[in-house]
Amino acid sequence: MIIHQTPLSGVLLIEPTVFGDARGFFLETYREQRLTEFGVPAFIQDNHSRSSRGVLRGLHYQMGRPQGKLVMVSRGAVFDVVVDIRKHSPNFGHWYGVELNDKNHYQLYVSPGFAHGFCVISEDADVLYKCTEYYSPSTERAIIWNDPDINIAWPLPEPRLSAKDLHAPRLKDVSSEELL
Repeated sequence: MIIHQTPLSGVLLIEPTVFGDARGFFLETYREQRLTEFGVPAFIQDNHSRSSRGVLRGLHYQMGRPQGKLVMVSRGAVFDVVVDIRKHSPNFGHWYGVELNDKNHYQLYVSPGFAHGFCVISEDADVLYKCTEYYSPSTERAIIWNDPDINIAWPLPEPRLSAKDLHAPRLKDVSSEELL
């Protein structure tokens, strides 16, 4: 497992060691001891979502008890994005994106303090993520996916969105009490 620092402090790109042959492959998707060396806390909830091509989920975060997430794709491909929403961060409003897919097996660790989202660029995709806090619908928030101030280079110009994501506010319109 190789762990790469990204341009955003608190976001790690994890490249697992893949052992493959004519039969298929094997890889270790999680090793607490290795991730702890990089400050990644323990996980308490696992999630699995399936989406079809063109679906964009995000940009989501939780107030109060923000979640850290270890994200990977078990089938298909997504363009995965994080946005720094730590109000005192020198990278506030900056984003980082990477393709996660079932060929490169990359994982992305997103620490609390970031909004997270992804769009599906394959026919469909299964996204798995481990979380450091339980999901709390009452504290979930979102930032609009196409905020011009953030200017994310999404690979799809007109994604399919939920009503909640379609009507999310711009980052500049979020009160500072709702940021991390």
